[in-house]
Amino acid sequence: MIDAAFSHLPALEPGSVWLVGAGPGDPGLLTLLAAKGLSEADVIVHDALVNEECLALARPETLVEYAGKRGGKPSAKQRDISLRLVELARAGKRVLRLKGGDPFVFGRGGEEALTLVEHNIPFRIVPGITAGIGGLAYAGIPVTHRDINHAVTFLTGHDSSGIVPDRINWEAIGRGSPVIVMYMAMKHIAEISARLIAAGRLPSEPVAFVCNAATGRQQVLETTLGEATEAVAASGLEPPAVVVVGEVVRLRASLDWLGALAGRRLLPDPFRRSGKVRA
Repeated sequence: MIDAAFSHLPALEPGSVWLVGAGPGDPGLLTLLAAKGLSEADVIVHDALVNEECLALARPETLVEYAGKRGGKPSAKQRDISLRLVELARAGKRVLRLKGGDPFVFGRGGEEALTLVEHNIPFRIVPGITAGIGGLAYAGIPVTHRDINHAVTFLTGHDSSGIVPDRINWEAIGRGSPVIVMYMAMKHIAEISARLIAAGRLPSEPVAFVCNAATGRQQVLETTLGEATEAVAASGLEPPAVVVVGEVVRLRASLDWLGALAGRRLLPDPFRRSGKVRA
């Protein structure tokens, strides 16, 4: 059945590069095309957020190279990673660049693809489930719910220099977006919380931190915007984490399906308990 599912899919050709999203963690969230590419690649260049269980789909003779980038730790330079993909493809290798989540959602996939275009290397983009959606789903938090929000904003908590981005219009987002999903924001949560509260968000607004999302190490911290900094410090939790701000966090009391598998009793109506009136 698996061979039949693969049969109609394109092949990873020698001298080409696939930029592949591995999803938020669970290998079961790989797409069929990602799994096929992993089984065909001569070289896999993967980042730090890829669950190593995904690499089990590679052939024994496949060369696996680590090219992870983690804030505050020694990391390969992005330009060097991009040029390594070019080098491998020019050597006639079938190259798979494996990224956590989706390569085009805060994954620098666009930068790498532009380098491939610059050097006339054929490539394919294989989208993955981004952590800001899939990781929150594994925590029982939907990014949209028609009783709460009809819009959601995804943003990064730090720019290329490692600080909170000034180019983000925090006031506009704070006032206009009912749900905010943040990548790479945990380290800067004190400054980000202050900016959002200054923009009009209530200190009592629910916030959740989902660490190591969609893996066996997943941990979830629920708190409020006003107490987030102290709560994170007291928890001892560390990145990688996805942070979500908004009333959708309250739905976790009803939709924590992983918790339910472990015995948690889910509430049929979390809004009634929180005093929120449903439309």
